[in-house]
Amino acid sequence: MVTPYMPHPALPGADWADCYELQVARSDFTAITAAHAMLGRFPLWVRLLVRLRDAVTGLFGLRSSRSLVADELETIGFFPVVSKSDNQVVLGFDDRHLDFRVVIDVRHDDQGRRLVDATTLVRRKIWLGRIYIALITPFHRLIVITMLANFGKRMSAVSLLPLP
Repeated sequence: MVTPYMPHPALPGADWADCYELQVARSDFTAITAAHAMLGRFPLWVRLLVRLRDAVTGLFGLRSSRSLVADELETIGFFPVVSKSDNQVVLGFDDRHLDFRVVIDVRHDDQGRRLVDATTLVRRKIWLGRIYIALITPFHRLIVITMLANFGKRMSAVSLLPLP
């Protein structure tokens, strides 16, 4: 996978990133709508993986998904909102081992379709952050692809492509 442009303004110090793009024929939605649709309710298998993640990372004193929701004023799913506009939502948090952002961008292409980009940015702070990302990357990619594909089905998607 080729990473998106970096440094990214949502997390200038990121040293790991990926990005997937979805083309959608329907164009009457915002980034906020897309983020809620994609992250508001995960499939059961993803929720079980999050519970497993919370149990394991708790042993290392890292933040759980439940603590993220409890600590923040606004969340989408269990992700704290960093910033939002009609065209972009930035979600994420900083923890001891890494800083993490999910960026949902929506824009129009030259054929009248809406493009939805899901970018993940990570700044790994310590060796535990590097190990964590190495372990979860295959699951992360599957989750992002599933999340976008499910959104695309609801929105009459044209195609799902990794960004070059």
